Amino acid sequence: MLSTSLIALDSTILATAVPSIVQDLGGLTQFPWLFSVYLLAQAVSVPVYAKLADTVGRKPVILVGIALFLVGSILCGFAWDMSSLIVMRALQGLGAGAVLPMTTTIAADIYTVAERAKTQGYIASVWAVSSVVGPTLGGVFSQFASWRWIFFVNIPFCLLAAAMLWRNYDESVERRRHRIDYAGAAVLTVALTLLILAVLEGGQAWAWSSWQSIGSFAVGAVLLGIFGVIERRVPEPVLPLEVLTRRLIVATCLIGIGIGAVLVGLTSYVPTFLERSTSATPIVAGLAVAALTIGWPISASQSGRLYMRIGFRPTALIGLVIATVGALLLWLTSSTPNVWATAGSCLVVGLGLGLVATPTLIAAQASVPWNERAVVTGTNMFMRSVGSAVGVAIFGAIANAVIAARGGDASSEAVQAGSTAVFLAVLVAAAASIVVGLLMPHTRAEDVEGVQGDRDADSSDFDSPAADTADSADADRVPQPSTTPTTG
Repeated sequence: MLSTSLIALDSTILATAVPSIVQDLGGLTQFPWLFSVYLLAQAVSVPVYAKLADTVGRKPVILVGIALFLVGSILCGFAWDMSSLIVMRALQGLGAGAVLPMTTTIAADIYTVAERAKTQGYIASVWAVSSVVGPTLGGVFSQFASWRWIFFVNIPFCLLAAAMLWRNYDESVERRRHRIDYAGAAVLTVALTLLILAVLEGGQAWAWSSWQSIGSFAVGAVLLGIFGVIERRVPEPVLPLEVLTRRLIVATCLIGIGIGAVLVGLTSYVPTFLERSTSATPIVAGLAVAALTIGWPISASQSGRLYMRIGFRPTALIGLVIATVGALLLWLTSSTPNVWATAGSCLVVGLGLGLVATPTLIAAQASVPWNERAVVTGTNMFMRSVGSAVGVAIFGAIANAVIAARGGDASSEAVQAGSTAVFLAVLVAAAASIVVGLLMPHTRAEDVEGVQGDRDADSSDFDSPAADTADSADADRVPQPSTTPTTG
């Protein structure tokens, strides 16, 4: 939870300090890169860290991630211009790429399938607290001290998190000689960088039809094809392609894309919608969005009771329906803007997503052995990042088109209309996720409980009807992974 707080707090504390940073360092046209370069570095590094964690263990990877985040935070605090700050934010992003998937993977290692929902609820609650504390701290530091403290405040949290992990988390990893897939890692990183950069900056830094956009998509796609060829020939691929052929993994990854799109749509456009249409203050608008992150941990912590009783797919489908209803309410009430109605709609969406994100992730983690769990976790989180990146591009294009047609961003009515159009697109993304949820195999918790051991996890165990008739006594088996993590 401490490690997660590093990333959660950083993602919410910076936005309120941007005006102070620009006033001090200049570079108004460059400041969007403070967010883009961080997200880019975080997303492209996740698959590499995930493979390393399945090779050398989780502990060294998360400690390296915390160290990179600490160094990046210190350097950000001493930045002398906007360009240097952007470079240091990239270093922070590389640290975040290791920390975030490792916290979830470690939780999956040390808790049973039945216990994980509650622990994921605890971890999700960190985001809920950060959504309120982050913007407040950012405003306080900017107004009464210096914006540099929004980075220096990470120092004690990094040191405390690293010390607790060093002291209390032990894992016994089988030491053997590994053949690291350097070529695959390099090609994948470059390919993902180009593709995500093209999505993030398309229509913003350059036109979709420009040579930069077309070239980035084309080269990125070619490199992905080369990456596939490399992975089929190396003994220890950085991303085993057979993992992505399993029905459960594919379905949960696609749902992750939907989750990322819904999240970015609400967090990006609800504050602006409320500020321009109801004259709400930034704090009030931020609290309306915080309702989403409050609902998420509440339902996530209780999702275990559902999936242990009715299975992962029905639980996820219930959550998707609830999230869709919340998105529908948001769209319907946006024609008559009201802070309370918007906050209530966000709360419903959060309650639904908590019942989706936790069961789908736990189902994917539990369906594979230890030496694939970090890769599966990292892939799932990477897909959420893809959903957010694609969502930003699509929602931005929709909002810009509507606002331009209604008189430009100087008009409050135009901004309201653009936001309403985005909320409709969010509703479509949520509804489409229901269809994807139907593709999940019907898997009960007891069907995957035993997979945590060192036996091989074959996709047919979870995609076939035979899995539904598995002996429920399997749920009582204590997992015995070949690499046993413990807490002291």
